[in-house]
Amino acid sequence: MEEKFDPLVAEWLAFVKNPNFNLVEKCLKFAQILEYPDLNVDDYIQKINHIGKSLKESISDVKNPTYLISMLNEHIFENLGFSGDDDDYYNPKNNFLNEVIDKKTGLPITISILYAEIAKFIGLELKIVGFPSHILVKYNEEMILDPFYDGRLLDVDDLQDILDANYGGELEFKPEFLDEVKPEQILVRLTRNLKNSYVQSFVYEKALRCVNMVLAIEPESPEDIRDKGILEGRLKNSEIALKYLNKYLEINPNAEDVDFVLELIRSIKTKN
Repeated sequence: MEEKFDPLVAEWLAFVKNPNFNLVEKCLKFAQILEYPDLNVDDYIQKINHIGKSLKESISDVKNPTYLISMLNEHIFENLGFSGDDDDYYNPKNNFLNEVIDKKTGLPITISILYAEIAKFIGLELKIVGFPSHILVKYNEEMILDPFYDGRLLDVDDLQDILDANYGGELEFKPEFLDEVKPEQILVRLTRNLKNSYVQSFVYEKALRCVNMVLAIEPESPEDIRDKGILEGRLKNSEIALKYLNKYLEINPNAEDVDFVLELIRSIKTKN
């Protein structure tokens, strides 16, 4: 079975690689391609600009970063009512910036993207941090902020608490967890998040498109090669599923889930 060419994945890759578009524009394009074909990207850019300009008008000329962060938090979380979506965390809509702007809730990654963008209007250059399982932002190496929880300032104990909550106490904090992530890495992480949300909702065709979007950017990613095999199998595309599952074993022969993948291969072959 030949893999079908997906024009939406090709369009996505071209957009990601185009240096003329910023991260926010790429996130909105992501939403347009996957779920909202009629989305007017410029309308949402204007909404973000309105939020940023109204913040800028409300602050004094003080350039103290602590003051600026305090005013940023007050504007976004108290005045406008943005918050992290703890209640419906895995809702696929939380991955789309247009939905986050409209409903004022989202995931750590989408809230952080919006937060860092609004901060630029008052001269704050915040960096998005690829912390495991929970995207954060930083002003410098000392000021680590969590936009998902109202921009609160975090110390090392707080960071370890986040890891413990998500990894059951099996992952120790390392300073490199606070390294800045580049826009392309953020987009890959956003796409993987959405894939997981679609899988949770049993929407396997859309989950597969997300995997293909990641593989267009990172074609040798073992995790995504494996997930493509799994999803192709669930969609009864046995030949393609076996190709990718075998490729996963080839490039990652000592993976912890080798037994699971071998059993999946055996199961697919048995059903054919």
